[in-house]
Amino acid sequence: MTLLLRTSCALIALAAATPALAQTPSQADLVDLVRAQAAEIAALKSRLDRLEGVQAAATAPVPAPTQLAQQAAPADAPRIVTRPFAPQLVPPGPADRSVAQARAAADNPSGVTTEWGAGLPVFHSADGVYTFKPRGRILTDVSTTFGSDYDGRNLTTTGMRALRLGLEGGVGTHFFYQFESDFSENEVDVVTAFVGWRNKIGTADYDVRVGHLFNDRGFEGSTGSDSTPFLERTVVSTAIIPQRGFYGIGVMPRLFWKSGHASVTITGDRIDGTQGVSDGRTVLARAHWNPVKTADTVVHLGAWGFDESLSAAAGTLTRNTVIGGRFNGALRVSSGTLTGGTGTTGYGLEAGGYRGSLWVMGEAGKRSARLDAGRADFKSRAWSLSAGFFLTGELPPYNPRLGSFGQPKVLKPTFDGGPGAIELTARYEDLDYADLATGGTGNAATIGVNWYLNSFTRFQLNGIQWHTDNRAGPYTGGDSGQTVSARVGVTF
Repeated sequence: MTLLLRTSCALIALAAATPALAQTPSQADLVDLVRAQAAEIAALKSRLDRLEGVQAAATAPVPAPTQLAQQAAPADAPRIVTRPFAPQLVPPGPADRSVAQARAAADNPSGVTTEWGAGLPVFHSADGVYTFKPRGRILTDVSTTFGSDYDGRNLTTTGMRALRLGLEGGVGTHFFYQFESDFSENEVDVVTAFVGWRNKIGTADYDVRVGHLFNDRGFEGSTGSDSTPFLERTVVSTAIIPQRGFYGIGVMPRLFWKSGHASVTITGDRIDGTQGVSDGRTVLARAHWNPVKTADTVVHLGAWGFDESLSAAAGTLTRNTVIGGRFNGALRVSSGTLTGGTGTTGYGLEAGGYRGSLWVMGEAGKRSARLDAGRADFKSRAWSLSAGFFLTGELPPYNPRLGSFGQPKVLKPTFDGGPGAIELTARYEDLDYADLATGGTGNAATIGVNWYLNSFTRFQLNGIQWHTDNRAGPYTGGDSGQTVSARVGVTF
């Protein structure tokens, strides 16, 4: 209709200007008119293509929260479509986006100010340059242990696995930042705190983070506490670890390509306020590869290692590792008192993947502690095998960009009248400190069920059959029992 009106107007104007021409137009005049109308048609077709593209973006299957934000924008405005790293994951926050995702947000001139993702919105400035997102997690646990030969181990306890508040954001395409504090022990503990820069090298992405950094070490060791399929990480993650723990202050460059990623981390100690002696030094590297990656199938292979030189303030290498849940301080596998360490070296392997709703992951690692005065190194060994299956049809929340688990995108959230997502899990793990005269051993078999009400709210239940054989401490000799633990978790 618009085209016909414009054509008629053009003819009327031409006739008014040259009455004689309106009756007997020349061939040249007709050629000019046809050319003008062809240009008009091309412009209209281009506009129609843009409008159809906007409509297709609005009706395409995108995460529901992002779609809601888009529908709030003007109908003719460009849209921010923030795709997750995989369709079964919620959209990433400003600090975890790829270069393309960050550029899509920064180039948006539509005045969109909020983008709803998981839990809380991402705020955008009107020019699309600045992004900001509040973030946090609340993980509340209850645990009861029974069946031990020692009454001191048969405990019922409660605890906050995590109680975090923080923020993340970015400026333009390249600069980003993140900060979080934890209050779970009734004191302020700074956890993640960094600034970063991202860009591209050819077809690959890279970023560099500087600050208080979370380890990129092993599959579950690189998975956040709010995304682990069990209430506690495997013994590979909790025992084959630098002495400074999961965090350290330093620099971490990372490289991402289509089928994997690699990272190198160089840090001192974690935030401790001690400047009277030199920090320790830790160098850690990890890489993962997906040799198979289709719409419903992924194969994961990974390797990692670290070497650390201990600070004079490190004091002891003693380890007391959880085996039946975090909130029973009497239930540990102990190395016995170990002092005089100068450094440690650890390494591990990862292999697994998923097909459809079923996932499997195996991990194994070894750590050698170097001791002074000519004493032999102390070696720790651990391995685990885990599996899970989503009864409700979701794909496992595997993140192929990072080689770890993330927040799942629930197909039918309970808040929309659906059943949520229901996952069954199972794991066996084994830990060996017996290389040391005072070192113990332990193993545990766990079965569990996870109910995800939506992408950021979950209930978890774990039943654990554990066995320990400690050579030091108040609970020596072989001992077995059961622990039942539950958690309610909210991540935003």
